[in-house]
Amino acid sequence: MKLLAVGTVAFDAIETPFGKTDKILGGAATYIGLAASALDTDVSLVSVIGGDFPQEYLDMMTSKNINVDGVEMVKEGKTFFWSGKYHNDLNSRDTLVTELNVLADFDPKVPEHSSEADVLLLGNLDPVVQLSVLERMKTQPKLVILDTMNFWMDIAWDNLMKVIAKTDVITINDEEARQLSGEYSLVKAAKKIHTLGPKYVIIKKGEHGALLFHDGKIFAIPALPLEEVFDPTGAGDTFAGGFASYLTKKGDFSFESMKTAIIVGSAMASFTVEKFGTERIENVTKAELSDRINQFKELTTFEAVI
Repeated sequence: MKLLAVGTVAFDAIETPFGKTDKILGGAATYIGLAASALDTDVSLVSVIGGDFPQEYLDMMTSKNINVDGVEMVKEGKTFFWSGKYHNDLNSRDTLVTELNVLADFDPKVPEHSSEADVLLLGNLDPVVQLSVLERMKTQPKLVILDTMNFWMDIAWDNLMKVIAKTDVITINDEEARQLSGEYSLVKAAKKIHTLGPKYVIIKKGEHGALLFHDGKIFAIPALPLEEVFDPTGAGDTFAGGFASYLTKKGDFSFESMKTAIIVGSAMASFTVEKFGTERIENVTKAELSDRINQFKELTTFEAVI
């Protein structure tokens, strides 16, 4: 099965209590692609970059079997750039700079070989762009996964509703779930979001794990307590990438399969935060991933005593 991921390929400049970076590789599609590569998933990216984007980054992705045919280069343009500073708890951050650059006029080009992908992951982008990708698919994907955020709820509500209606799985954080549904209880929020279209609702709770809702059933996982947390940038994208990649490999979109996929996604994301940018996720081995998935199992397995 094939995975098509749509999102940003970008530059980030990050400051955390543990240090700061100059412009480094970032972007939702980048993290998704690297997570897919670590799972040996057949993945293609659709994105846009400027003429200032280093060829070595594209070569690195290609070397990891990430198909970048759908990454359009606008030679006279500049690549999307985001700069942010994280607070001491690493849960909150201030955006210092956002330069849309070539992303401002992004008209996604879906290559022929990607237009029949089985799983479509719509990374965090303008809902108009997400809708245009859906319309350019030759065949209806077996599974459509949407990652979005409160920014689009604030400025593009109507178009976001159109995308959500065509989505099977939505991944958002708890604050966004409340805003989208108008409900404070996350259980009620998920029920309301189901009525908008998605059969599966994933609510991410940062350092407190994630919740999966489907048809009255709930699955909760904790976040893995880590010794080293340097930079949370890209953790949500890596989570979505790991989640989508597992399902693509498995070809099974049942609730039981989704439960495992959430664990895989969380395990993937736990590597991303250990170093700045993509540095750690670029070098994750199968053995490391397997070991971390087992750590999740140990965290939550116990014997019933009553």
